[in-house]
Amino acid sequence: MENSNLKIAFFGSSIVSAYWNGAATYYRGIVKALHKMGHRVTFYEPDIYERQKHRDIDDPHWCKVIIYEDDKVTLRGLLRKAQEEADVIIKTSGVGVFDEFLEEEIAHMKRDDNLIIFWDVDAPATLDRLETHANDPFHKLIPLYDLILTYGGGRPVIDAYFKNGAQKCIPIYNALDIDTHFPVSPQAHYKGALSFLGNRLPDREKRVETFFLKPAANLPEYKFILGGSGWADKELPDNISYVGHVYTKDHNAFNCSPLAILNISRDSMAKYGFSPATRVFEAAGAGACIITDYWKGIETFFTPEKEILIAKDGKNVEEIIKNLTPEKAKEIGQAAFKKVIGMHTYAHRAQLLEEVIQLNLQPSKPKI
Repeated sequence: MENSNLKIAFFGSSIVSAYWNGAATYYRGIVKALHKMGHRVTFYEPDIYERQKHRDIDDPHWCKVIIYEDDKVTLRGLLRKAQEEADVIIKTSGVGVFDEFLEEEIAHMKRDDNLIIFWDVDAPATLDRLETHANDPFHKLIPLYDLILTYGGGRPVIDAYFKNGAQKCIPIYNALDIDTHFPVSPQAHYKGALSFLGNRLPDREKRVETFFLKPAANLPEYKFILGGSGWADKELPDNISYVGHVYTKDHNAFNCSPLAILNISRDSMAKYGFSPATRVFEAAGAGACIITDYWKGIETFFTPEKEILIAKDGKNVEEIIKNLTPEKAKEIGQAAFKKVIGMHTYAHRAQLLEEVIQLNLQPSKPKI
């Protein structure tokens, strides 16, 4: 497109490593799609949590990656550079270090000819934080941002952000990266009746116990697969095979090998709804049969019983597994695959983002 060469600066957790960083594939999908549209993205990420030792990818050709040390002096210099060069400056939630500092600094980097954006990849957690802490500094910063973008949330999250003073709040839902997630041949290592992939987090663990661990214990004749970081010291039923951290390159095999894939929302996600996990789209893109706990807004993305199966509790999960045939699982997986390819790829999401930027960027800047 003519005049589509915007410079965009992202300050986020990591785009090269998904290690303790579930947003990585979301960032990759969005940024790759922006690159294909002609935009130039620089992604600034801190060297923390051993993420650089557990990289999924090398520095990609579709964005410039700047990794900074855990010190504020270096970060100040990078912020100055971004302010001088970028048309759009984005602070994501959950960077992992100096989050409050970044929120404050970027909120005050507004010029007449740029956009400053807070991109919340965990809006339920942020909103719970604001609700719990009346003196949180972020309360005063929200109105300073041109836009609040969210990983999901629908009307409940939009209303909550408006209540907290946001000028504009627009969900940019996660989606399928067709270059990364697609159908592959099953692998014996990941074969089983039901698999779940997710890191062990405080507001997820009880739901994992209810929807995955207890059903496994009650169905000892079936094999279950658990992937993700942090579960090594968790007491698990004997029929659960724990495979640890699953690198992005192995997601397709993980999704394609079992009879079905389980999606479990975190407590905060279930509360606000309209926040389907990235892994739902990744699994659908691999043609997997997905079983999910209920969350408000499922119908916005998939047709229940035709493209996705819904379990209201652990007993329901057990019933679905006992009655699910390979033929039915394949039929549901193929229907979900067709839906995401047609409506829920990152090309679709980046198109929306481009339109949002075009509507809000001052006319003096290059048009998209």
